[in-house]
Amino acid sequence: MSQPTPLMPHATASWLVDNTALTFEQIAEFCGLHMLEVQAMADDLASSKYTGRDPVRSGELTMEEIEKGQADPEYKLRMHKVPLAQNRTKGPRYTPVSKRQDKPDGIAWILRNHPEVSDAQIGKLIGTTRNTIAAIRDRSHWNINNITPKDPVTLGLCSQRELDALVAKAAKKAGIEEDRQSDERLVDDRQALIDELRAEREAASRAASEAAQEAEVAAWLEAKRAAEAAESRGE
Repeated sequence: MSQPTPLMPHATASWLVDNTALTFEQIAEFCGLHMLEVQAMADDLASSKYTGRDPVRSGELTMEEIEKGQADPEYKLRMHKVPLAQNRTKGPRYTPVSKRQDKPDGIAWILRNHPEVSDAQIGKLIGTTRNTIAAIRDRSHWNINNITPKDPVTLGLCSQRELDALVAKAAKKAGIEEDRQSDERLVDDRQALIDELRAEREAASRAASEAAQEAEVAAWLEAKRAAEAAESRGE
């Protein structure tokens, strides 16, 4: 199993390029990047400029480990301390920026399929406000025409366990009796749909990643050829 990558791989790679004599391959492997990405950083050809992040200060690497790598180009750096996501103890549930646009769809799905769930419970599960929930319920939301109810689990807004626990708690509080066998069939069908959608998302993500990588490599090669041509002309 491959080791985890730094919390901020591009920024870490930028720091290692500027402050160590590690090879591009060593830096790329440690940061989980393509070697040409690291080389582009070193040549100032990367499309984005990153502020370096010191992995020694963050505890992800030690100077002893860096020195081992500098002494042996074949040495593979080992992470000293696996980065941990910061725990949030207060405030609404954190949702990645890439998924925030999916929140209204997830809220609409819960409102339609589980009206017994309270606004406070929805807000805690999805990470939203009561005003947003109310606007979707009474269809006064500014983007209501584009909101399509979708299972928040398939959208990646919560886990199946979290959703099931919330629905069960709300149903118990509301005094709703459900047929256990029907419930199990519903869970099985939902899980099958989740697995299918997850596989589709992963395939699309891999394709997009490969396309982006190929585009970046092509851009890097084009820039390098242009630089070599300019140098040969004495510019």
